[in-house]
Amino acid sequence: MDKEKIKYHIRGLLEAIGEDPDREGLKETPERVAGMYEEVFEGIGYSNHEIAEMFGKTFEAEENNSQTAVVMKDITVFSYCEHHLALMYDMTINVAYVPKGRVLGLSKIARICDMASKRLQLQERLGRDIAEIISEATGSEDVGVKIIGSHSCMTARGIRNASSKTETRTYCGAFREKRDLQELLD
Repeated sequence: MDKEKIKYHIRGLLEAIGEDPDREGLKETPERVAGMYEEVFEGIGYSNHEIAEMFGKTFEAEENNSQTAVVMKDITVFSYCEHHLALMYDMTINVAYVPKGRVLGLSKIARICDMASKRLQLQERLGRDIAEIISEATGSEDVGVKIIGSHSCMTARGIRNASSKTETRTYCGAFREKRDLQELLD
């Protein structure tokens, strides 16, 4: 990430909207924004494969548990919409997968969701990215992801519908046909 370029362009943006980037409250804003972007867009620097490797610590599953699903709910993240660079917030993610001999460390599921969200995203793609990463990390094609979130491009501008939420679901493998697996995400 090129922080110097970010600082340069944030200064220009401040000027473009009619602000004085040299006034007291804005003097350090380009530096602060560059630091924030480095943090909130960290995921841009990694492919889904690299995230799966980074957070793919698995453990041997107990025998005969191939019918057991691992479900983690209410993982909170935020992201930024690639269409408006607007905040996607109050996002909760539910993830479920059917182990195929290996189980993922529980904290790794939340870390995968967090890192995948640290990109310019569409909510639909975020669900697919998380499912792809979980699938690679666990070796299971049976993965489901449900995301509910607010989008400031809907709540703070345009239609300004403050209570609107967007829900997306991604079903892979057995989750596509098995309603009982899909219900695990509710």
